[in-house]
Amino acid sequence: MNLPNKLTMFRVILIPFFVVFMLVDITPYDKWIALSVFIIASLTDLLDGKIARKYGLVTNFGKFMDPLADKLLVCSALICLVALGRIPAWIVIVIIAREFIISGFRLIASDNGVVIAASYWGKFKTTFQMVMICLMIADIAAIALLTDIVMWVALALTVISLADYLWKNRDVMKDTK
Repeated sequence: MNLPNKLTMFRVILIPFFVVFMLVDITPYDKWIALSVFIIASLTDLLDGKIARKYGLVTNFGKFMDPLADKLLVCSALICLVALGRIPAWIVIVIIAREFIISGFRLIASDNGVVIAASYWGKFKTTFQMVMICLMIADIAAIALLTDIVMWVALALTVISLADYLWKNRDVMKDTK
């Protein structure tokens, strides 16, 4: 259990705390605590990958758990935001569907011995989704228009990154048998 894997597990452990502060009225500062937990969890994602690559600490456990932890964090946040009425459910369905499609696609690619790297579109998508989630957690009326704009950009990038990913890697789906 190296440092990147510990950071990944820490991210997973933070998820229930995040959800509790999002959905249960404990203190007057719940949304700010939830936002802080979400930001910390998101930053561990940046850190674990950088550390693993820089120091050659990439493991099979990390390859499996890191993307799973990311999906659990983002999906948990989006589902909480739907429950709070801050984002339409159909947008969350599109975002989650994209993640399932890409995960399935990567599984097929892996079975064919192909490793598919993340694209710039995917990185932009992730950045906008994280910013969108943070803005929606904060729920500040004065920047509601900005929050909506970021949501629509995140949705567009979700669809664009999916199309780009599938198009660039379309050969993976060809039956070679």
